[in-house]
Amino acid sequence: MLDKKTNGDAAAMSENETSDIRQYLTFTLGDEQFALETSVVSEVLEMMSVTRIPRTPEFLRGVINLRGNAATIVDLRVKFGMGKTTPTEDTCIIVVERDYDGENLHVGILADSVAEVMELSDKSILETPEMGAAIDASFLAGMARREDDFIMIFNPDKLFALEELVARRR
Repeated sequence: MLDKKTNGDAAAMSENETSDIRQYLTFTLGDEQFALETSVVSEVLEMMSVTRIPRTPEFLRGVINLRGNAATIVDLRVKFGMGKTTPTEDTCIIVVERDYDGENLHVGILADSVAEVMELSDKSILETPEMGAAIDASFLAGMARREDDFIMIFNPDKLFALEELVARRR
């Protein structure tokens, strides 16, 4: 089970500040920390067999059977030039529910591990710098500081663009 943690002292926040707090699922890809807002995450699954689909980009690992429906699996490590995910006992699939032209589809992303659910206020999220980020800044909604490290927060609309998920390998 994931532990929920609060970033900052909630008692010290004014009523206006507490109304903009959101929860984020944090996870790792390599040595980097990332997060997705929990409102787009439907579940976290243990690693399972992925069926490869021919003629798709390498970062589209294939599909899994999700209760009788196909869910596309994205290897973000490949997408971001970090090498292919090698499954370990901590590797998991974060399932995200997205609406594509009125159709609700599930997309899974491979994560090296899931860390925690944390709360952040909108005011605590920093803009993503154009330089120095390991990931293309267009995929990010911002960054959050946790102790001495930064967590990169993904923008699900950019990360799971339909055009990329249906792209064919050339």
